[in-house]
Amino acid sequence: MPTETRTAPARIAVAIGVGTLVVAALVALALVSPAPELSTRAQDGLTLALSVLIEALPFVVLGVVLSIVMQVWVPPGVIERWMPRNPWGRRAVLSLLGMFIPVCECGNVPFARGLMMRGFGVAETMTFLIAAPIVNPIVIITTHQAFGLDDGVLIARLLGGYAVANLIGWLYSRHPDPNGLVTDRFRAACAIAESDTGGRGRRSLAQFVVELRAVMPALVIGSALAGAVQVLIPRETLLAIGSNPALSIAAMIALAMIVSICSNVDAFFALSFASTFTPGSIVAFLLVGPLVDVKMLALLRTTFRTRVLAGLVVIVVLFAAAVGGVVNLLV
Repeated sequence: MPTETRTAPARIAVAIGVGTLVVAALVALALVSPAPELSTRAQDGLTLALSVLIEALPFVVLGVVLSIVMQVWVPPGVIERWMPRNPWGRRAVLSLLGMFIPVCECGNVPFARGLMMRGFGVAETMTFLIAAPIVNPIVIITTHQAFGLDDGVLIARLLGGYAVANLIGWLYSRHPDPNGLVTDRFRAACAIAESDTGGRGRRSLAQFVVELRAVMPALVIGSALAGAVQVLIPRETLLAIGSNPALSIAAMIALAMIVSICSNVDAFFALSFASTFTPGSIVAFLLVGPLVDVKMLALLRTTFRTRVLAGLVVIVVLFAAAVGGVVNLLV
């Protein structure tokens, strides 16, 4: 066995240990030293960013663990043999896979990376990635607890999320170069995963570090952006716009992209606007938030190219606006 391969687990363990010591030292320093004076706006931004990060972190780690189980521990062919051969059928089934994975949108990103590393197509994986944050069982339960069956919010969210996921999967399945949809860095990670022939324990540890190194910087940056945007764009401005029925959908879509709330609890946040905003705008908020908020876009950038993300934003926003308009007409 080459020396580099034999010492890889030791280097990984040392890196994790050093990182843990650095974090512990920073926490200790923060406890014993006086806190610097920050403006109220800066404090609010920091608090919001930390709340988004802390809320998302457990689900990201769970998603990484599930991704490793998918890549390393599930034997080849076990999942694939249950998949329809028809492309539409495969995407339809994958878009329902989120019903069995109790993580929010942040954890779905590393899990989707694991699906692609396992051999699933880019368009198929995107179908799962878009649908999973909405057909998630926890999301279904919390949305029902918040709104019940009133105004069709729950039904519109589920059907809308499932429909837009399959629409996106179909559109990107027609791309002439599927590999061109993902970043060079992700393709390199796939090549490393395929060439690693060590034991399952070693492969799991190595893949855990690879995924965290890819996802964590994006999560931190996305959380910081979410906190900064919320401070720089006063929520009162969005609420003033939203008081106009004609602009309520646009206002709630903008709010959904800014606040970056976990899809497991965003229904309760939206409930506070239900008495002021139209039902269609609430549905639009619940569709856009889990799919293309600033935190989610930062995470998706670890895998997909910028042009792909721009296309996703356009499709999701237009689709959510259309669904919101239909709901407003019907209710």
